[in-house]
Amino acid sequence: MSMKEIDRYIESHLDESISELSGLCGQPSVAAQNLGIEACANMVAESLQARGFEVKILPTGGSPVVFGELKGKNDTTLIVYDHYDVQPPEPLGLWESPPFELTIRRNGRMYARGVADNKGNFIERLHAIDAILETEGELPCNVKFIVEGEEEIGSVHLEPFIKEHREMLSGDVCLWEVGGVDHTNTPIQMVGLRGICYVELRVKTANQDVHSGTGGSIFPNAAWRLVWALSSLKDQNENILLPDYYEDVVPPTAREKELLAQQPEMVAYYKEKYGLNHFLKGINDELELAIEAVYQPTCTICGLTSGYQGKGSKTVLPAEGSAKVDFRLVPNQTPEKVLKKLRVHLDSHGFEDVEIVNLGGNPPAKTDPDHPAVKLAVEAAKDVYEKPTRVIPMIGGSGPNYMFQAYLGVPIISSGAGDSESGAHAPNESISLDLYVKGAKHFARILKLMRDYK
Repeated sequence: MSMKEIDRYIESHLDESISELSGLCGQPSVAAQNLGIEACANMVAESLQARGFEVKILPTGGSPVVFGELKGKNDTTLIVYDHYDVQPPEPLGLWESPPFELTIRRNGRMYARGVADNKGNFIERLHAIDAILETEGELPCNVKFIVEGEEEIGSVHLEPFIKEHREMLSGDVCLWEVGGVDHTNTPIQMVGLRGICYVELRVKTANQDVHSGTGGSIFPNAAWRLVWALSSLKDQNENILLPDYYEDVVPPTAREKELLAQQPEMVAYYKEKYGLNHFLKGINDELELAIEAVYQPTCTICGLTSGYQGKGSKTVLPAEGSAKVDFRLVPNQTPEKVLKKLRVHLDSHGFEDVEIVNLGGNPPAKTDPDHPAVKLAVEAAKDVYEKPTRVIPMIGGSGPNYMFQAYLGVPIISSGAGDSESGAHAPNESISLDLYVKGAKHFARILKLMRDYK
């Protein structure tokens, strides 16, 4: 059968696919709050079973993993990694429509928590599978779905799961959860992810908050302890001050720099989109910005909590304070080393009382941008997007891709419906209907080309 028939099916049955996506987005599945996880895992399993997949809902130390396998015409196997958990929807007041109710607006975009990250890509891929099964009767290759429920909290139980089930999960290529186009509507292949070490720093100085007039000059203040501890992590020149923090950092290769130099100009785009008037370290060169953005490690305060933060005044001396901090890691850093360095740093600066709570992390990992699997994904995108694909050697985000490379030995490619307006993790998260259709067509072509991949 021709791709035209597959494309016609994708276009003519779009309403059915959107209806299925609406149901999945309507089920809250917030890993950070353990909200709706089991119910959503069951929905994912039912969607796979409806296509004839052999499905298992497998326990981990936390959220279950849904595994589905469907045999194809040959023994080549495409692993598809997705996740059914989503970020918390807060702040709710910034949503223009209910976060767990898929809403299509006049601008041709679908809005809901998780629609971009990552439920839309999951259902869009099933839509492509429907098209192939309907027109050809079977898939060109074997497909294995691995759909986890803890990606948004660092995939904390996925590594032991993959180690334990290596044989069951084995394959030739892995299609990652994300993909789509950049802000110029050019298709992109993202072949590397930074790592992450996410912690919460906690301080407790008393058993209760105290009137600031009573304790302000004689009691230790948890908020100040926290601020002082945080200020020791980084200087005003953006240097991270943990001991030997940069010792494992590996700069981009010549090939990676070449690919970064081919990316669209971002200086003016970032300034306009985010209302910036400058970048850190005074950077204003396009290539320097591209390298700094993904090949330098970070230390980011993601949130602070202490004392009274409501309307008006409340004269209180906080007894407790906490901060969420993430460290984005580059090759060859590891979360384990960062945690050790953080503890040594805090202790050596007199902050032995600051508790470190490890909230999860992953090392960075990347696929050779010239790998045959990457070339396959680029080839599959040609007639869908009618633009050459840009290969991006590393992006700033993080995920458990290293586990698939370390234990399953597979290259990782990307495809999906994301774009610069998707707003993943933010209120009014969305994807466009147009890119949803294109993502399904791209995935269908990847499956067709996988038939001859070896």
